[in-house]
Amino acid sequence: MQVWIRQSLVDAILVGKLQAGQKMPATRELASSLGVGRNTVTAAYDALVSDGFLEARERMGYFVGTVDLVPAPEPAPERQSDPAPTQGRRLCWRQHLKARPSQMRGIRKVADWQEYRYPFVYGQVDRTLFPVEQWRACSREALALSAIDFWAADRALDDDPMLVEMLCRHVLPQRGIFARRDEVMITLGSQHGIFLLSQLLLRAGDAVGVEDPGYPDARNIFDARRAFIQRLAVDDRGLVLDARAEAVLRKTTLVCVTPAHHCPTMVSLRDDRREKLLELADREDFLIIEDDYEGEIRSEQTPPALKSIDRSGRVLYVGTMSKVLAPGVRIGYIVGGAELIAEARAMRRLMHRSAPLNNQRTAALLLANGHYDSTVRLVRQTLSYRWRAARRAMDRHMPGFAVSHSVGGSSLWVRCPPQVDARRLIAAAAERGVLVEAGDPFVAPEMAGRFFRLGLSAIDWQLIEPGIAEIAKAVAAMRREPVAG
Repeated sequence: MQVWIRQSLVDAILVGKLQAGQKMPATRELASSLGVGRNTVTAAYDALVSDGFLEARERMGYFVGTVDLVPAPEPAPERQSDPAPTQGRRLCWRQHLKARPSQMRGIRKVADWQEYRYPFVYGQVDRTLFPVEQWRACSREALALSAIDFWAADRALDDDPMLVEMLCRHVLPQRGIFARRDEVMITLGSQHGIFLLSQLLLRAGDAVGVEDPGYPDARNIFDARRAFIQRLAVDDRGLVLDARAEAVLRKTTLVCVTPAHHCPTMVSLRDDRREKLLELADREDFLIIEDDYEGEIRSEQTPPALKSIDRSGRVLYVGTMSKVLAPGVRIGYIVGGAELIAEARAMRRLMHRSAPLNNQRTAALLLANGHYDSTVRLVRQTLSYRWRAARRAMDRHMPGFAVSHSVGGSSLWVRCPPQVDARRLIAAAAERGVLVEAGDPFVAPEMAGRFFRLGLSAIDWQLIEPGIAEIAKAVAAMRREPVAG
């Protein structure tokens, strides 16, 4: 309420509804009219005095201060006849826009996912797992004068040295990666890292290998670079490296893979295929982007990073802290050769200079104090329990649906039987309070309506089985519907 009172009064002052020198209502009077405590109003007034919006006059009360006001807009004069603008004066954006990223085929997130009783949504934060108190404590520590002196400065190329050190010492070695400081750069999440690498490594017409099914926005990023997209099949052992794939890889500049938990099936790339992919990269002279977006929440069976067995430096590792903390934290990183990282820093400077250094320092302190590791353990345990519960429920209630053979992760990838259209099923499940995500953005257009994804990052484990039971009921109801014609 205190924040709301302050914001409301600031808005009224800035647009001129409250004039400079105008006496404010007494704190007791305003508190009574709003139904709040007098101390709440007094605290709001005092904060506005500190900010210069109000003045406190002894024995007289509070008055609107003298601030730079934004005059209220004058109403536009009415016109008897306003002729339509001519074509020559109207701006036609279709003639000016050289790219239309809004029309690319991608994942559409449901804004009101929390309103569903059974939210099988991927990638959203579970507030019961986020280390709120620890993040607050580290944020306060990041506000110490010595820390502020660093992160408040304009550092066009720099990252927080403490965060880079913590990544090199604590995070990356757990994935089997040992890197120097000059081989690590902070990004605004893993997708930002893929975008930066595409800018540095691709020209129009270069061939790029992507997984099929695969992460749609990686494909969109390469498409925006006018690259020639080559789809590479994925089965229950990960990326398929048969004769056709080898023929494709001979002509590629870059390959983007998710070998730990494949997006979206969650299968892991098997050891023999890992070795073969690296062998092909050396022989055919292409680079590999390893998108390890779920590296921190791996299961015990998840293999180490592909980068850990890279002997020639061809694997460019992209990681993130978002899956453990929250998507809005926006902290990721790239690991690669020092020369590449130097150029990536220069490219990042052209976009937005450094990633927010205050958040970097807070994350560094979270790592240094051990809070991040404890959160990682909690998230892994929770997701492992939910994953097992979801697998059991799918086997029990939906035996005709094929679930990918993953070893863990934060979602299940499900293929519908031939007689069930996933799009109709998703709509029917929504009517029962179950949010299920479409699989269409991940697959080729000819496979539309065959798959859906059950996200496990935000749903309570006790709701998993009843939610899947509701999906099964939706399937049964669909099968009872009469067929038109």
